[in-house]
Amino acid sequence: MNTRALQAPGRWREYLEITKPKVVALLTFTNILCAILTFASLLGYAVIYTMFLKRATPQNIVIGGAAGAAPPRLGWIAVTGQFDPGAAVLFAIVFVWTPPHFWALAIHRREDYARVDMPMLPVTHGVELTRLHILGYTVLLFIFGLLPYLVGMSGPLYLLGAVILGGRFLWYAFRMYRRGDDSLAMPTFGYSMVYLCALFAVLLADHYLLLIVQ
Repeated sequence: MNTRALQAPGRWREYLEITKPKVVALLTFTNILCAILTFASLLGYAVIYTMFLKRATPQNIVIGGAAGAAPPRLGWIAVTGQFDPGAAVLFAIVFVWTPPHFWALAIHRREDYARVDMPMLPVTHGVELTRLHILGYTVLLFIFGLLPYLVGMSGPLYLLGAVILGGRFLWYAFRMYRRGDDSLAMPTFGYSMVYLCALFAVLLADHYLLLIVQ
């Protein structure tokens, strides 16, 4: 502990008086912005989606994915105090990831959804079309997964991880579509969770690696 600093309380008080207004102003603005967006996400999911749209369309997962994609955007704003392209990229990745993630589970549990009259895509339009949708969204996810590198948010470590992880997800989606095997639905669902967690972990690792290199 720096005992000399403790012996100079006047300097600490002076420092706090200078910096406190700026810190408080930043935290206040950030908290207000986060609170507004968090409330909007809650309202959209709990009211608009759950009460009105969840049973209105087989595209319910796509619509609900907007609320599910909010946390990384809110986290970005909490740290930076603003909504900029980086937050939009993280939001887009989770948003596009949501449909293949949940539709794989919906294929496996489609009988349960049918019993409660929930209009999930495999119930309303069949499993084959759902597999095609999963493959299409996974291709789109592979592309979106490259955006952090393409817009300069990350470096080559992330690019390598995104290609490997996205390629593996594509392999699962393609096999399920090509073979028409419902037993592949849960492995695809399981890997989708590994994919998203690992992708964000690699993004963090790449970020700190860039800081070390610089």
